[in-house]
Amino acid sequence: MKHVFACLDGSASTIAVCDYACWAAQRLNTPLTLFHVLDEQRYPAPTDLSGQLGFGSQEALLNELTALDEKRNRLALQHGQNMLDAIQRRAEENGLQEIRQQQRHGSLVQSLTDVEADIRLLVIGQKGIDSNDSVRMGSQLETVIRAVRQPILVTPKQFRSPRTVMLAFDGSDTSRKGVKMLAESPIFKGMPIRLVTVGNNDNDTKAAIEAAANHLREYRHDVDFDIISGAIEPALHQYQKQHNIDLLVMGAYGHSRMRHLVLGSTTRKMIQASDTPLLLLR
Repeated sequence: MKHVFACLDGSASTIAVCDYACWAAQRLNTPLTLFHVLDEQRYPAPTDLSGQLGFGSQEALLNELTALDEKRNRLALQHGQNMLDAIQRRAEENGLQEIRQQQRHGSLVQSLTDVEADIRLLVIGQKGIDSNDSVRMGSQLETVIRAVRQPILVTPKQFRSPRTVMLAFDGSDTSRKGVKMLAESPIFKGMPIRLVTVGNNDNDTKAAIEAAANHLREYRHDVDFDIISGAIEPALHQYQKQHNIDLLVMGAYGHSRMRHLVLGSTTRKMIQASDTPLLLLR
């Protein structure tokens, strides 16, 4: 069975990531995996450097440095384990019963790629432990979103249980996949849904979004839709704030104007400007 994966690193977003992952796992009736990666750049694996510095005092110094590195890594692993144990207790208090832990040492992206077949939904914070207060988006987040093909829920620092959802709809395969997911996934059951297209209010655009809304209504969803104009990122966020939308769903890649949600441009801006969770689809 696939799991909801909570990507945890001890940053200020860790509690929110846990709570959003618990919320999603409960709505999906899916087990939860608490996932922590000890970054290989900050904590490199022990390396055998014997013979590179020679003998005598230099060799003694090398041995001492190696011992210090090994102790530092052991402490970091134990710190990570303590964090996972604390988060598991919080998840259990939130009502989760099926919980497992995974701790790895290496690259975050490679570690997630290795377990991708087990991921139903990846939950990750907007900023990680290495990000300072002046940035709105963590340094590794973009790389993770490019690499992982499963849905990714990017969370803000504070948890608020989503009650309303909005899909940025453009008629692309990705947005149609979003409509199907909204229609069928238990995570959205009972949540009012808004479909929003940024573009020209012509007959083709209106027909496409009406068809999507009707499909959702077939699944007994409460649906409204709108076609709005303007630059994509500010138009979507303004609409979201005006209608008090808790959760925004959008595609991460595409080709047309609305579908040009390519990381490095619109998707990055959407993540950086968002104070609410953002569910990204591929």
